[in-house]
Amino acid sequence: MISEPVVQKLRSSVRGPVLCAGEEGYDAARTLPNAMIDRKPGAIAKCSGVADVLACVHIAREHDLLVAVRGGGHSLPGKSVCEGGLVIDVSMMKGIRVDPIRRTVRAQMGVKLGEFDRETQAFGLATTQGVVPTVGIAGLTLGGGWGQLHGKYGLAIDNVISADVVTADGRTLSVSANENTDLFWGIRGGSGNFGVVTSLEFQLHEVGAVFGGAVFYPATKAKEILKYWREFAAESPDELVTQGGSFHLPDVGPVFGIAVCYCGALAAGEELLKPLRRFVSPIADALSPMNYVQIQSMFEPFFPPGRYVYTKSNFMRELTDEAIETMAQFVAKSPSPYTFAPFLEHWNGAATRVAPTDTAFPHRQHSWDFMAWSMWTNPADTEKNVQWTRECWGAMKPHLVEGSYGNYVADEGETIARAAYGVNYDRLVTLKNKYDPTNFFQLNHNIKPSWVSQAATIQR
Repeated sequence: MISEPVVQKLRSSVRGPVLCAGEEGYDAARTLPNAMIDRKPGAIAKCSGVADVLACVHIAREHDLLVAVRGGGHSLPGKSVCEGGLVIDVSMMKGIRVDPIRRTVRAQMGVKLGEFDRETQAFGLATTQGVVPTVGIAGLTLGGGWGQLHGKYGLAIDNVISADVVTADGRTLSVSANENTDLFWGIRGGSGNFGVVTSLEFQLHEVGAVFGGAVFYPATKAKEILKYWREFAAESPDELVTQGGSFHLPDVGPVFGIAVCYCGALAAGEELLKPLRRFVSPIADALSPMNYVQIQSMFEPFFPPGRYVYTKSNFMRELTDEAIETMAQFVAKSPSPYTFAPFLEHWNGAATRVAPTDTAFPHRQHSWDFMAWSMWTNPADTEKNVQWTRECWGAMKPHLVEGSYGNYVADEGETIARAAYGVNYDRLVTLKNKYDPTNFFQLNHNIKPSWVSQAATIQR
């Protein structure tokens, strides 16, 4: 744990509160939305600004403290909190300013998706930012940033114009296409490996009302739905994003649902989606015109904090008949009614037209992202839910590629990190050697500096 003199140094250097075990607010500040994670940091510094972040980095380096960085806290493996070390908590840093003339926004890293969307929509603007409003924009964006506008406008990282970064050696750097360009490339998909990103500037786009929602079908029709969806999605225009899978609908029971967002003309969206609403008689049809904040809030009730969460996820080689047959075996079979599995996101449009090496996030060529997203409420049910999730993923493994969208990966380790960063891993190691050679920022899907990997090889 952190010694009392170091805690006092933090408190004299940081303007925001510094919390330790037994103090009011400590347990709330260390608790993550995923109840699987129960770690007790030595201190939690709730930073009020960049100066606080800098102070934390300097003190942590001086005293060799393990460091975690927390924004929204939704890291599935719990990397937002560390055991015994220092949590640099930026959740209080909620500055956000929209420039409606340039159609840009600068947001600090305590801002959550719902807050971001409300501010930008006040000007009729938006950019890709995930689908659950309680998630922080920081981790989501640094990992890639899939969302309901990705077909038309690309991933969140494709809309990043610039960023401010506090590096491991205690510098503040501005990064963009014209300044510190190597680091600008690395933060767009390289997670938190290179520093604390304290603010991001995004390109915004005109987004008014959308046509969307969800259609719910009988779970027993899963194979028929998947085959139809495969053909329907193949013809999707950029304006249309779809995702769906097996889950329980409250007061209804097991369903196979497809959620959609069409960000073009409402009449065109309604016409385009007519076949999806008719090919199988739905249990419920909840498609309609709605504002963008409404559709971005649609998934919030399904992901309350405090549930136990374990996921397995990889991109698919292809949505073949064989893959569909395998998935159908697991539809409505999860031991928990809160689980989304098997579940698919369709990746299309602008997000897939970026070269794999143009940003640090490499997985642009795959049309389908598979996941088994298990959630339950009783800790006594953990073993059976984790086992079922692994069985579902294991059965699907012949149809999956090694690469994954890191924001959906609950497991850890170098093998998983290498697969997540794919063809860009070696270039990211070079960046790590330059900006964080001591692996100060290691609580992430970690890119190890060269000397760490060499030492591990020698030990083996």
